[in-house]
Amino acid sequence: MSQNIRIAPSILSADFSKLGAEVSAIDEAGADYIHIDVMDGHFVPNLTFGAPVVKDIRKSSKKIFDVHLMIAPVDPYLEGFAQAGADIITIHAEAGPHLHRSIQAIKALGKKAGVALNPGTPTTCLNHIMDMVDLVLIMTVNPGFGGQSFIDVLDKIEDVRARIDATGREIDLEVDGGVTPETAKQVIAAGADVLVAGTSVFKDGPEKYAENIQALRG
Repeated sequence: MSQNIRIAPSILSADFSKLGAEVSAIDEAGADYIHIDVMDGHFVPNLTFGAPVVKDIRKSSKKIFDVHLMIAPVDPYLEGFAQAGADIITIHAEAGPHLHRSIQAIKALGKKAGVALNPGTPTTCLNHIMDMVDLVLIMTVNPGFGGQSFIDVLDKIEDVRARIDATGREIDLEVDGGVTPETAKQVIAAGADVLVAGTSVFKDGPEKYAENIQALRG
C-alpha cells in the first residue's frame, strides 16, 4: 500500500493572540490540512472556541479545514461549523445518541464526515457506518489538552486500516495525540495517513514550522 502522508497541524498549540497569522504561516510551511480542535468544557475538560472563530480564520487559508468537534451533544452545532467554513467535520462516537444520524446530518450539509475514537472506544462502533464516513480519527491521547504523551493503540490503527481497505473507498485514517517524528513512524507503519500534531509543529516559532512539518513526514 502506497500511503499519501498528510500533516494536519493543530492550531490548539498556536499563538491565539495572532491566530490568523499562525494559520497562514502553517499553510505556507506546507500543512496539508488545518486541524481545528473545538472543546466544550463538558465532553472534554477544556474550553476553546466556537464557529465564529473558525469563520474569522477561514480567510487565512484555502487549505482543508479539518474541524474536530469535542462537543456533546454535537448535533445542534453541526450547521454552524459547516457555515463557518469547515471542510471535514469529525465527531466522537459518544457525542450523541445516534451516530448514524449525526453523520447523515454532516453529509446533508455538504461536508465530509469523520468519526473520532478515544483510546477506550472500541472499533466496533464503526461496524455500520463505514460506507458513510470520509475519515476515522484515532485518538492516541485522551482528548482535552495538547502536549500529552502518546498512548500506544497501534493495534487499533491496524484494525481500522484493515476496515478501510476492505471498503475499497477513499477514507482518511487520522491519528491525533503525542505525534512526534518518532511516534509518526509507528503510526504510519500501522496504517495512518493523516497526522495531527500541535506541539511538534508549533514549537520553536514560525521559522521552524516547515522543518517541523517535514520531520513528521519522515
